Parts: sequence; C-alpha cells; structure tokens
Amino acid sequence: MLGRVHAAVSLLTAATVLTGCGSTLEDVKITMATGNEGGVYYSLGKGLADIWSGRLGITRPQVVATAGSKDNLVRLVNDQAQVGFSQADAVEGVPGAGKLRALARMHDDYLQVIVRADLPVTTLRELSGLRVSVGGKESGVEIIARRLLQSAGVTPQEVNLGLDDSAQAMREGRLDAFFWSGGLPTSRITQLTKELGVRLLDLQDVLSAFRQQHTVYGSATLPASTYNLQSGPVGPVITLVVRNFLLVNEKMPDDVAEALVRQLFEGQPELVKAHSAARTIEQRSAIETSPVPLHDGALRYYREAKV
Repeated sequence: MLGRVHAAVSLLTAATVLTGCGSTLEDVKITMATGNEGGVYYSLGKGLADIWSGRLGITRPQVVATAGSKDNLVRLVNDQAQVGFSQADAVEGVPGAGKLRALARMHDDYLQVIVRADLPVTTLRELSGLRVSVGGKESGVEIIARRLLQSAGVTPQEVNLGLDDSAQAMREGRLDAFFWSGGLPTSRITQLTKELGVRLLDLQDVLSAFRQQHTVYGSATLPASTYNLQSGPVGPVITLVVRNFLLVNEKMPDDVAEALVRQLFEGQPELVKAHSAARTIEQRSAIETSPVPLHDGALRYYREAKV
C-alpha cells in the first residue's frame, strides 16, 4: 500500500486544483492535458488514465484534448490541469514555468512534414509560396515549424490548423502541406496515407544549420516502414526529433507523484497497448528532463529503482 498522502486533488468548477485537505490516495482527482484526439499524447493520456485508475483505485483521470504543448503548460501553471504532456522546446519562455516539475521523459517526437504527392515538392525550401499549416495555435508543432521555416528562409502561405483539420483540408484540396510533431506512427497520418497520395519531406539539407541555432533538438531517421506511402519516395527520411515530458505542477504531493511514476513503469505493458510509442520509455532516460527539474516524488521513485 502506498499509505496516506497529505493533500489531494479537488475538482473546482470546470478545472481542478490541488488542495491541502489531508486525504487518502483514493480521493485524488486529476485532470490531464494531452493534445489533439488523433495524436499520441491523447492516446497515451487515455492509457495512463486507465492504468492509474485501475492500479491505484483513484477516480479515472479526466483526459482533456487540447491545442498541444503550450496550451498544456499554461493549464499546468494556472492549476487547470494537474498532469500534462509537453515537448521540451515548448517550455522555453512560458510565464510561470518555474512552477513545473517533471515525472518522466516519455517518448521522442519526430517532426513530420506531409506534402501532397501530386506536387513536385521534395525539399523544405520548395514550400515557399504554398499553402502550409504550421500546426494549431499554442501547439508544440507551431513552435518547431516556425523556427525551422525561419532558419531555412522559407516563406509559405501559413495557416494554423491542428492535425485533424490539416488532414481534412488536404483531402479537400485546400492545403498543400502541413507540419506535425508526434510519436510514430500517428494514426491520423496513417489514415491519410491510405486515402490520399502524400510524401514526407527529408530535412537533411537544412538540419545542420538549424541544430546549431537550437540545440534542444536532435536528428533521427524516420523509417520507411512507418507509413505505407502510396506515392512519392518511400525510403527513410532524415528529420528532427524532440523529447517529450510528462509534467505536473509543483503543488502535487510527493506521494501522489511517486505513485503516478511507479505505475507508469509497472503498467508500461498496458500503456504500449494504448500506443506503441510507449515502448521507448525507459527508466534510465526518463530522468533526463532538463530544463524542467524532476518532482521530488518522482526522484524518490527513481532513487529506489536505482536508476
């Protein structure tokens, strides 16, 4: 048994906040800020909600679809959510970010630049003048897309659309390309490749200069087997990769944070069923959450696990 905690999470109006009313773990209530319903954050959020409610006996966390990383960070800082996902790069410059604490480094996100296959576009620079979605407002996608376009000197006709709306606009011929940053595979993109000819852009020619400017990003190969592309180049593509964190507010009691992290790892086989990206979550790399410090409760778990 995990014993008693000294504070609980309480639901107040439309949002939940942490309060100092001594209670048992069973009284904990959590709102979890995720992302687009077609994205990896949302799938992992639903999986974690099932694991935490089933293994800890708490009320099933409320899984909230959001605009993405920046939106999630604002909700955490303002006590509108107790748990949330974010890309590492999104934390920079967020007011109140000092209130954030990390439970774990999760999976890594791959930047995916999706282009209609009937267009003669094979490089990022050829997007200039085209209709391109840079992700939803306040999303991690928007951060990385705008940084990359500026670094490469590319000036498309930018619009802000989330993943679902981007895919639909492309189907209807209203969009030429869109950016997405997510785990592999992303179900909405898998679906789109079956319905419409698309290609993924290889970014190798622009990554060196970009990564010198923004060291938070890595580079990686997106395997050809990730999506069954019907048109265009089907080989592997070189792209950007960014770490993802599972974050909480500093107000979360240590015992609650420790319990959530413990069940993240003990319930990992179940989480993999929610999304295959969970296979890459490892205890040793989970502590790599700079620039966000680990929560004291999470740190207690990792020390016990001798990570």
